[in-house]
Order: sequence, then structure tokens, then C-alpha cells
Amino acid sequence: MNDSVIITCALTGAGDTVGRSPHVPVTPEQIARSAVEAAEAGAAVVHIHVRDPETGAPARDPRLYREVVERVKETGTDVVINLTAGMGGDLVIDPEDPLTHLPGTDLVSGLDRLPHVEDLLPDICTLDCGSLNFGDGSNLYVSTPDMLRTGAKRIQELGVRPELEIFDTGQLWFAKQLLAEGLLDDPTVFQLCMGIPWGAPADPGVLQSMVNMLPEGAQWASFALGRMQMPWVAQSILLGGNVRVGLEDNLYLSRGVKATNGQLVERAVQVTELLGAKVATPDEARQRLGLKPRG
Repeated sequence: MNDSVIITCALTGAGDTVGRSPHVPVTPEQIARSAVEAAEAGAAVVHIHVRDPETGAPARDPRLYREVVERVKETGTDVVINLTAGMGGDLVIDPEDPLTHLPGTDLVSGLDRLPHVEDLLPDICTLDCGSLNFGDGSNLYVSTPDMLRTGAKRIQELGVRPELEIFDTGQLWFAKQLLAEGLLDDPTVFQLCMGIPWGAPADPGVLQSMVNMLPEGAQWASFALGRMQMPWVAQSILLGGNVRVGLEDNLYLSRGVKATNGQLVERAVQVTELLGAKVATPDEARQRLGLKPRG
């Protein structure tokens, strides 16, 4: 069991959730405000996507990331900044003509997924460690070994800590290969992503198997989608890990009750403390994750 739990709040994500809850933040101001709310509720880390302020659609404009980060820092809030670098991997194909890309495709190279990371040098950025059939239909997430090696090397050069997003066991296998090739520095930081169709299911036995595969000394967290979000807080803590909650992964506090990010963090704090563990501070998270002290 983990006695000191790092809570990450994933604030908005890139999913089609804006019309499903009034609490999903869209504009840089809203996302930054939600980050502060999550930090005040007990999150040591905030995981940040950005959206088109007009449409709510997922975006990867470095100017939007800069505005969010600057707004958070202007408040003086002590929180670890984790920026997604997973945008730019979406490929939607025509099933009758697979070489034809359909609307929704946003596919760029590994390096072209990193300009905001190069610009802002956050504490952490994500590295999605493989390709995946992303839900039903013909939507693929593409992250090839060559892309990953190129991206991991650049993130390493920048001195940013990669959070290795693992959606299935083969991706964990490859992340360990990156470590063996010297493209990752210790301590490695893993996020085990459960319940995303069609990756690893939200099954406790599968989580245990993935934990057993982790390299020695790794720091890890896991999360699951929807109604499994809070049970997964307990699952992760009991297996020795950290946790992630937030509106990227779940919109509800209870059946029919829409949540805010702050409320989801508060609930995760409650679960953590009821299990007899304490909630890690941002400084404790920085020390354990091998991050630079707060500047």
C-alpha cells in the first residue's frame, strides 16, 4: 500500500465532453481557474490539455498552453504542471479506402507534438507509449516506435520528466525498451490508463499484472474511466501507486450529479485518508518524481 499518495487532476482532456457537462473548462482562463481549484482541494499535479476557446474542440496551439500556464503561475498556486504531449496522434480512416483520412485526423510527427513543451519547459509532459484502436469505428491513435524514440530523446534533452502513458501491456513492454536504450532517466514515471476502449480493461487483475511489469524504482499512478474512477483510486493506493482523477476521465460525482474538478479531488482525498494514507504535497511529489524544486 502507498502511504503518501500523489493526486493528479486531469482537468479537461480532449474528449467530446464539453456539451455533456457545464463544468468542463474550455478557455485558458477556465482551465487555469480549474487548476487552482484542484490544487486547493489537494491535487499535487494538474494535467493540462487545451481546447479551442470558441468551439471547445481539442487543440494543440502553444499560445493556449502558454496562457494557461502563465495564468496558473500568476496566482502563486503551488502545483506541479503536467502538459499533455499526446495531441497530434489522431488518425481517422475510411474503412472502405484506408488510405483516405477522414475529418478528425490530426496526425503529425513526434517532434511536432512538442513545441509547447519546448517553449514552456513544464515539470512533466506525457509520452503516449504506443498506437491503439481508439474506441469503436475507425479512429486510431498513432505513436510508432520511431516517433517514440524521437520524442523521448527530445524530452530528455529538454530536461522535462516524461510521464509514460500506458494503455496496454505491449506499450509498457516498449517503455521498458526505451529505458534500456537510455532514452529515459530515472526515476521513470508511469501512468497506467485503464478502461479506454480498446486498451487495457479496468480489471484489478490486469492492473496487478501491469504493476508487476514495472521497472524497479518506477513511480506510477493509474486511473479508470467513468464510474470506475473512484474505485480505481482505492485500487491504485492498495497496490502501492498514486492516483489520477478529473473531468478528462469522469464527469460525475455520483449517479446523476455532475462534478467539478475540485469536487473530484476532494473525493479522492477522502478515499485516500479513509484508507489510512496521507496526501502528498507538491514538494513531496517533486522529490519523488525527480523534478526540480519550485522556482
